Amino acid sequence: MEEDELTLVDTALPYSSKGILQAAGQIGKPITRILLTHAHEDHVGGLDALKQVLPDVPVHISSPDARLMAGDRTLDPNEPDTPIRGGVRKKLNTRADIFLQEGDRIGSLLAVSTPGHTPGSMAFLDTRNNALIAGDAFQTKGGIAVAGQLRLWFPFPAMATWNKQAALDSARKLWGYRPSLLSVGHGQMMKQPGTAIERAIAEAEQNLERIQQQRSN
Repeated sequence: MEEDELTLVDTALPYSSKGILQAAGQIGKPITRILLTHAHEDHVGGLDALKQVLPDVPVHISSPDARLMAGDRTLDPNEPDTPIRGGVRKKLNTRADIFLQEGDRIGSLLAVSTPGHTPGSMAFLDTRNNALIAGDAFQTKGGIAVAGQLRLWFPFPAMATWNKQAALDSARKLWGYRPSLLSVGHGQMMKQPGTAIERAIAEAEQNLERIQQQRSN
């Protein structure tokens, strides 16, 4: 939320557009930009409906995930050759207006590249208070976890993660910002999440080390 306008981060599922518009109306400020953390269906599902109402509002997403918006799952030559997982809408009509890059400033938000859950996942740090909007780089539902680490009570983010090692590297990067608040796509917000994030990273490191040892034996 800026002084005179709203930045919408992700659009949730297709039925969510009405609630998003109602919430903006109650706040009394216009939505002037849409930022997407990544292109999985549960984060872009309401986009087409919102664009019908807000046709002039620009959509921001990374270029790798802009391809996913069009159903293209190809990878860049320098990216790990692991399959892109998770639901991608086949009939998404909206396309990106602006390709996000590391370090971009969008209002009060700083764009942080966080590949792992998808190749082009992005997080957004509020430079006013250090609150972090992490998308699916972490989850808190079922217990805090780095993307790709299984939580039996809510396994879907892990099942939809593209590359676990990249996700771990991105989690370490986000922890380095020392966020005051962690907001994620799945689960409750956490205030002063540093210790919990550190614990989740340590668990992910142990799990990946164990997998690598099993492969080498």
